[in-house]
Amino acid sequence: MTTEIFDVAVIGAGPGGYVAAIRCAQLGLNAVCIDEWKNGKGKPSLGGTCLNVGCIPSKALLESSENFHHIQHNASAHGISAEKVSVDVPVMIARKDKIVTTFTMGIASLFKKNKVKSMHGRGTLLKREGEESAWRIKVTHDEQSEIIQAKHVIVATGSTPRPLPFVAIDNDRVLDNAGALALTEVPKRLGVIGAGVIGLEMGSVWRRLGAEVTILEAMPDFLMAADEQIAKEAKSVFTKETGLQINTGIKINSIKLSGQTVIVDYNNSNNEPQILEVDKLIVAVGRVPNTQGLGIEDNELLVDERGFIMVDQFCRTNLKNVYAVGDVVRGPMLAHKASEEGVAVAERIENIEKGYSSEGEAIDFNVIPWVIYTSPEIAWVGKNEQELKAAGIAYKVGQFPFIANGRARAMGETSGFIKVLADEKSDRVLGVHMIGPHVSELISEAVMAMKFSASSQDIACIVHAHPSLSEVFHEAALGVDKRALHI
Repeated sequence: MTTEIFDVAVIGAGPGGYVAAIRCAQLGLNAVCIDEWKNGKGKPSLGGTCLNVGCIPSKALLESSENFHHIQHNASAHGISAEKVSVDVPVMIARKDKIVTTFTMGIASLFKKNKVKSMHGRGTLLKREGEESAWRIKVTHDEQSEIIQAKHVIVATGSTPRPLPFVAIDNDRVLDNAGALALTEVPKRLGVIGAGVIGLEMGSVWRRLGAEVTILEAMPDFLMAADEQIAKEAKSVFTKETGLQINTGIKINSIKLSGQTVIVDYNNSNNEPQILEVDKLIVAVGRVPNTQGLGIEDNELLVDERGFIMVDQFCRTNLKNVYAVGDVVRGPMLAHKASEEGVAVAERIENIEKGYSSEGEAIDFNVIPWVIYTSPEIAWVGKNEQELKAAGIAYKVGQFPFIANGRARAMGETSGFIKVLADEKSDRVLGVHMIGPHVSELISEAVMAMKFSASSQDIACIVHAHPSLSEVFHEAALGVDKRALHI
């Protein structure tokens, strides 16, 4: 039976969906957000992968493990001694869970505050018949369903872990990101398949807590999405200082469970057969768009060869008044990218509803920052050197190390550097690449500079507080014209 009619129905309550729903409500649109996520206790939990088993809980564990590692290995340099330092993993996990619960409840409060209706269940687009003025959406929960109507639909169903054909995820011995965040004790031997963001962050957590961690990566080189120099520095630090065993260019032949161990049969980069035996195995080989049960076939919603919903620069699909944002469409699989797309679509729908002619602004992927929350952190925005060379763009380079920075020295975190790439003729900043302490925060200045088409000279002219880590960015900008002061 058809019930309510909404201006906008958002399917999915991750960073793209819940932000889109809130922005729609702020603009005076009657919005509903449909989400099927359940937490470990079987209760509805807003926030999608990011909040429940991704960005937020992983950062909580990274922070806990870094504190433990610091007390064990670095505190003595400050004259601080601590005996019999230990870690209580269940308490650490409980802290992580409390943070997640606080934020999921926070989204529910934001929905209530902004008058966004929240519905739990799977949202399925029903086939639109003839000249129907609105989309019908079936919301199914525990074998019960109801149908709502909406003039506009925003699909924000996110992504799911890419499976491996060799073995099934059981989150006991073979783990996905959710399982890696829920371990109740430190495994003696941990294997990680995939040296991307999830693999490196989860590998770092459990290595700092005492596990022997071996990472297997199929790509021929390490962190190929990053600037080559950043990747080289990162691999050196992760292997020599963190103690991660990183193997690239590998080919997996089989994965088998034997007793309480997982056995990985693979060939190394020299095509030599190898065996890895571990107690736990994290599978982190990327993510795939989540379109299950969405009603794609019935509505002939176009998807590409990789399963992503096809959209234009304004996130419009081939269906009238249906948009898609976040991991389910092209572009980087990043929470902040999804949120920005959600806001842009909400504002475009408002323009349509009010009869405005403005198309709005398309999201510029070139000024979206990337961050890996390892220690040291890695962050970048814009083009890297290999991309500029491939495109035949002439550029200048400025670079400055954290070891020459007073604040980094005081913190005892001197690994890494910041690199600024600028156009050889115009001096406009084309890319900024960082590895070092707190670069997840420092990258925002680079994003702002690029958003406003700044030159390296513009950054060099800005007064940066002393002593601060931001001075490294300032010196790197000065270095573009070979006038860095402290090296």
